[in-house]
Amino acid sequence: MSVDKAFVDTNILIYIYSIDDQKKHNLAIKQINKYDRILSTQVLNEFCNVCIRKLKLEPLKVEAAVDKICRTNTLSIVNKDTVKYALFIHRKYSYSYYDSLIIASALENECDYLLSEDLANGQVIEGSLTICNIFSNNLIKG
Repeated sequence: MSVDKAFVDTNILIYIYSIDDQKKHNLAIKQINKYDRILSTQVLNEFCNVCIRKLKLEPLKVEAAVDKICRTNTLSIVNKDTVKYALFIHRKYSYSYYDSLIIASALENECDYLLSEDLANGQVIEGSLTICNIFSNNLIKG
């Protein structure tokens, strides 16, 4: 039995590394463990920025988190083709450029799901990627 591939958005990682909202923290950990997980260099950089600026974590703690994230998830590199694909997604679906870049990365990696709190739960992009808000009462998968 194969495990579905899921692209992890920045906000999901933030809930995993923050205990400000214990309910979302626990749910995020439970839900992501159901998938073969992928994230991009964009998500990793956004995660670091939020950890330092908003969560006020020490850089060494952020570095340790990055090491763990990279050990337990597949890291996808954003390249020129990803950027061009993101511009196409932006034109077609009217998501912001940065959300389109995340969607493009998920599609490039042939993910079944995009785990995010911010995007349209249940929307199918390009006939293959389903956006899944793991905190929704109408959870798509799980």
